[in-house]
Order: sequence, then structure tokens, then C-alpha cells
Amino acid sequence: MGSGAGRVGVHAVAHGDGRPVLVLHGAGVDHREAEACFEPALQDVDGLRRVYPDLPGMGATAAPDTMRSADDVLDVLLAFADEVTGGAAYLLVGHSAGAYFAQAMAARCPSRVAGLALVCPLLPGVRDVPEHRVVAGPGGIGDDVFRSYFVVQTPEMLERYERLVAPAAALVDQAALERIGERWALTPDSAPAYAGPTVVVAGRLDSTVGYAAAVDLLDRHPRASLAVVDDAGHALPHEQPDLLRALLTEWLARVGRSG
Repeated sequence: MGSGAGRVGVHAVAHGDGRPVLVLHGAGVDHREAEACFEPALQDVDGLRRVYPDLPGMGATAAPDTMRSADDVLDVLLAFADEVTGGAAYLLVGHSAGAYFAQAMAARCPSRVAGLALVCPLLPGVRDVPEHRVVAGPGGIGDDVFRSYFVVQTPEMLERYERLVAPAAALVDQAALERIGERWALTPDSAPAYAGPTVVVAGRLDSTVGYAAAVDLLDRHPRASLAVVDDAGHALPHEQPDLLRALLTEWLARVGRSG
């Protein structure tokens, strides 16, 4: 599927029918990673239409020269959400940089967002990031990106990386990401943090964004559950799929009770 959101053609794939769920991937990949990691938790839930867009400058979504900041990306994603949801309340899921944008989208349009899930979120207040440490696997396999991304370095995780993560590298518009990255911090908004059903999941061994800033979200989001998961890094959706599925299932139950 495609969309002309904000004059930027956003490429996305979708599955199922019902209430829309927008799932936003992180930087340097495309919808395939998010789709593989989150579909197992969402595909068996009745009444959900799961939508996986490629963020600007990644996958099949271009980032024209007019896009020069994270604020521009946010505008595109908000327009995309309006178009693909038809004005209906939707769920938002984000991993890494996708979670950064998801949090801002929910704060900007809280009445449109029925629930928010933030996994290994990139946040402005990142601090106390631990050193990278491998906790499982033989070590010495894969390329440098794999070895710095995964703390579980087993052949199974390497296969997932080579199939779902690495192919996106060739599609990344590096110049666009560098241009946008110069203004990667979203303009502060006076709106309060999203107050609807929220789940925050962080890897205790996440050497990319850490977990300390994610813990801070608990005080800002009044209906947030928080899980800090040991033996998981920034690739937590790959490394702890069963636990992630359980946490998202509980979150979806809270969303359902909220109407």
C-alpha cells in the first residue's frame, strides 16, 4: 500500500481488518524488522489491522530535500496516520527511533490514540548506557553491526538479522538520515504526556539507548506498565519474543477495557 502523506509517499504493508495498529521501526532498517517482531504478538488478536510503514529515508519511502528535521518526519507520520486510519482511533507501537516518534504522536493527538507501546525507546534523556555485553552464543559470528546490536549472538539470531535487518541497509538514504539527524530532537511540546494505556519495554543490556530514560517514562505516563528485561539489549524484540508477546497481550487487554 502507499500513501501521499504530507506530500511524501509513505510505503507500508498491512495485514488484517479492524482497529488500525501503526507499528514504527527504528533507524537504519525498514518495515520488515518491525513486521517480523510484532506480527507474532498481534496477528492472532481479532479486530486489528496492523500497518507497518517504512519511515522516511528508509525502505521504499523517500525523504525529499525538504525534510530536514525530526519535526518534519513527525508531520509526515501524523499525516500518514490520518490517511490510513480514516479518523478512527488507532494503536501505536514503536521500536527505538520509532518509539520516539510514537510517543510524540500520542502526545500531539491523544484523542486519536487508543494505546501506546514503546519498546527500547530512543529518548532525549538517554543516560547511563551500559557497555555492550554478549550473554548467549558462541561469539565471533556475523558482521560488526550484528555483534554490536544483539546480546544474544546465536545462529538463530544471526539468521534473523541477515534476513530481516541487514537487507534494509542497502535501501537507506544515508544523506537524508544524516540531514535529518542534525535536527533529530523534536521541538519540545507543552502538551502533557499521553495518558492512555501504555506499555514501556526496555532491555537492561541495551547499549544503544540504555534503560534509565525509559524508566523515567513511568512517572510521566499515568497508565504505563514498565518492564526492564535482563538478557536483552536493543534487539529485545528478537531476543525475548515470548515475553514481548505477553506484555503486548496484557497491554491490548487494558486497551480493550478502555473502550
